[in-house]
Amino acid sequence: MSDLPRKAVTRTAKLAALPFGFAGRATWGLGKRLGGRSAELVAREVQQRTADQLFKTLGELKGGAMKLGQALSVFESALPEEVAGPYRAALTKLQEAAPPMPVRTVHGVLEEALGTGWRDLFLSFDDQPAAAASIGQVHRGVWLDGRDVAVKVQYPGAGEALLSDLTQLSRFARLLGPLVPGVDIKPLIKEMRDRVSEELDYALEARAQEEHAAEFADDPDVVVPGVVLHSDRVLVTEWMDGIPLSEVIERGTPEQRDRAGQLLARFLFSGPARTGLLHADPHPGNFRLLPPVGEPVEKWAGERGSAGKPGSAGTPHGTSAGASPEEGALAPSPRDVTGPDDSREWRLGVLDFGTVDRLPGGLPDIIGETLRMTLRGEAETVYATLRRAGFVPESVDLDPEAVLGYLLPVIEPARGEEFTFSRSWLRTQAARIADPRSPAHQLGRQLNLPPSYLLIHRVTLSTIGVLCQLGATVRLREELDAWLPGFLSPDEVYGGDDADGRDDGDGPENEGSPTDSPGEPGGHTDSLPLAKEESGESGGSGESGEGKVRRARATEEV
Repeated sequence: MSDLPRKAVTRTAKLAALPFGFAGRATWGLGKRLGGRSAELVAREVQQRTADQLFKTLGELKGGAMKLGQALSVFESALPEEVAGPYRAALTKLQEAAPPMPVRTVHGVLEEALGTGWRDLFLSFDDQPAAAASIGQVHRGVWLDGRDVAVKVQYPGAGEALLSDLTQLSRFARLLGPLVPGVDIKPLIKEMRDRVSEELDYALEARAQEEHAAEFADDPDVVVPGVVLHSDRVLVTEWMDGIPLSEVIERGTPEQRDRAGQLLARFLFSGPARTGLLHADPHPGNFRLLPPVGEPVEKWAGERGSAGKPGSAGTPHGTSAGASPEEGALAPSPRDVTGPDDSREWRLGVLDFGTVDRLPGGLPDIIGETLRMTLRGEAETVYATLRRAGFVPESVDLDPEAVLGYLLPVIEPARGEEFTFSRSWLRTQAARIADPRSPAHQLGRQLNLPPSYLLIHRVTLSTIGVLCQLGATVRLREELDAWLPGFLSPDEVYGGDDADGRDDGDGPENEGSPTDSPGEPGGHTDSLPLAKEESGESGGSGESGEGKVRRARATEEV
């Protein structure tokens, strides 16, 4: 398939066939078991076939179908290890193999958006796409002034396809649930539908990217490409070389993983404080690890990082791979070449600002305040705060100590000076929440997620999924000290000595209560580990001095 399938009947038929395929494989599996094959082997084969069909269909259709696949890709870390492989491979294939638009279609969009003389704007333009995305694809070119640029071209009919796909997918969202234990897929699809118009408006995306590029222009850690030109359906930005985060996940060194994780956490919390915007599409394809200034990216990319191929160094969009850290590192390691401290000079490149949440004052204070009080074990205060903010419905009466026990396991990353994220940790959290017999599952169903927190929750949860894919050791509390409103008490912000009440890892014991993340607005919260508070609260530890200064300065600027 070489173009975006636009006929509603064609797209609907392909998506509608998925549930029947699931049911057919379940029947096939039952037959195999009756024939004497072990349940474990049959289940694994059914999962493999399901993953292959699902993500092949989502990738071919692009639009909302592919977008859902990309959103699910960051949650593969939550799958039990024995079944993670098939899904990981299928998700990676989805990212890598989206069929391109025909050249004539690309040229038609460019002519309509930029005029019949569009070629005069470029010294060169590559007709072969460098990468494909859910509603468009990216081409490499050289602008008239000699700058390398990325040209994002929207698929014709993308809007109709996006809405049609998401409507159809929502009808059998429950059948997709087993793909990612603990994730409530229906509200995820609803939130995507609500933001369709923003996603399709490249002018809005350009403004969001321009704001980030201006704010981070001199930042030593985060790089955002500048915007060159935009229309409603074409966006031209500066080209950014770098190692896609998917490759760091697949075969990065420990230093690269840790640095990428630290900077990803920093961008999650500092972005809203500095720009009033939350980048809301944190899958690995939208991030690059950039070597120290002056170092060519090819030096670090290794044999599998040939420039110009989607998912490799030198492309504007990568893939969401997730192989094990042991598979062979990108060569050479920062420490092999530049010494033990220079890994801190690596930078994070950020792409794709098509979906953002507008937070003029930064992340809501209640997130940091609730996290701080939870770490201190202040059960009654935490419960009262959550009730006032609408997380505990008026009709529900819960035990404050039970709520505290529900929150503590998922905020473990905030309890010490650093935390190593891992697939096993995320699987543990997901398993606790997904089990209907779990007390945490029962409690989570009684909590509520106010609509204004839905996107914050999804972004935080997705970022934690990527951190677990990286296996990064992150000083998360350092970022909270610096950027999360409400996490430092007023005494700490303004120089008092109130830090002795903060938990340094020796606070209330994690009693093993499962945790939950919020569900749909006005509904229960039996989705993945991060409870709504965590939707902005994954913690870290850190430097009070410099962190407080950065936070205070950011607050004043906003």
